[in-house]
Amino acid sequence: MISALPVVILMPHSACNCRCVMCDIWKDNKNLKQLCEADIAGLLNALKKFGTQQVLMSGGEALLNANFFRLCGILKTQKIKVTLLTTGLTIKKNADELLRWVDDLIVSLDGDELLHDAIRNIPNAFYKLKEGVQYIKAINPGYRITARTVIHRLNFRNWEAIINEARAMGINQVSFLPADVSSHAFNRQMAWEEPKQHEILVSANELSQLKEVIMRIINKDDNFTTGFIAESKEKIMDIHRYYAAFYGLNPFPFKKCNAPWVSTVIEADGNVRPCFFHEVIGNIRDSSLDVILNSETAVNFRRTLDMSKNAACVKCVCSLNLSPFAKLA
Repeated sequence: MISALPVVILMPHSACNCRCVMCDIWKDNKNLKQLCEADIAGLLNALKKFGTQQVLMSGGEALLNANFFRLCGILKTQKIKVTLLTTGLTIKKNADELLRWVDDLIVSLDGDELLHDAIRNIPNAFYKLKEGVQYIKAINPGYRITARTVIHRLNFRNWEAIINEARAMGINQVSFLPADVSSHAFNRQMAWEEPKQHEILVSANELSQLKEVIMRIINKDDNFTTGFIAESKEKIMDIHRYYAAFYGLNPFPFKKCNAPWVSTVIEADGNVRPCFFHEVIGNIRDSSLDVILNSETAVNFRRTLDMSKNAACVKCVCSLNLSPFAKLA
C-alpha cells in the first residue's frame, strides 16, 4: 500500500509542438486529449493525503494546454512545487506566467543549432529555446533552468557541443540519458521493430566512437566537480553500456529504482500508470487517485514486480530512487 507519494507526473496536453525523430507523440496530435481544471482539483485530496511535494508537468507539450497556468494555480493552493518539462519553443511568450506559477524548467536540448533543429524537425527550434532561456535569465538570473538530452545515434558525436551550448545559453545543469527504443512509451501503439530501432540505436560499429566521446567528457573534471553534468561519471559510462547491451556485449546497466512506489504518471486522458513504461492501472475520471494507487490491481502489480526480470525495467532508460518521505528542495 502507498502512504506517501512525493512526486506526481502530469501530462496536461497530449499533443506536441515538435516532431522529434526519437518520439511518436506528435504523430497523434489530431487526437487531442488534455487535463482540465476539474481533473486537477479532483486530485487535491489525494495529493494532500499522500504528502505530494512536487508535480512534474510533462507531455506532449504542457504549454499547449490553454489553461495550463490555471492548473498550476490549483496545485499552488497546496504549496506543491511545479516543474515544467518543455520543448522550449514558447518560453519567451510565456515568461511572465512561468516566473509566477512554475518553480523551475527542464528544457530539451538535442544538439547545436543545426542538429537540434534537424532532430526536432522544427525550423528555428534552437533559436527559440535559447532566446527563451536567456529572456527568463535576464529577468531573474536565479531562476533554475536545466536541460535534458537524449543521447542516440544521431547526436552522440555532437555531445561536447551540446554541453558547450548549454553553458553558453545560461543553463544551470545538463542531464543525459540514452534513447528508449524498445517500449510502448511516447505514444507508440506498437514497440519499434528493428529497422526503426536502428535509426536511433547506436550501431555496434559505432560503439567505440561513442566510448571515445564519453571518455573525453568524463576526463574534463569541471563538468562534474561543478555539478554542471547531473550524472556521475559512472552513470555517463552507463550510456555506452546501455547501447552495448543490445549487441550482447554486456548486461543492461543496473538501475536502483522505486518509481512505482514513490511516484505516478497521470496522462492527458486521465489514465494512471505506475511509471511511463508500465500498463494503465486506472483513470482519475472513474475513481480517485488514492483509490487507484491502492487498488488490488495496483498493489498486486507492485507486489509482484521484479525489476531484475521485468523486460520494461531491464531496458529502462531512466530511474527514480527516492525515499517516500524525502524532503524535496
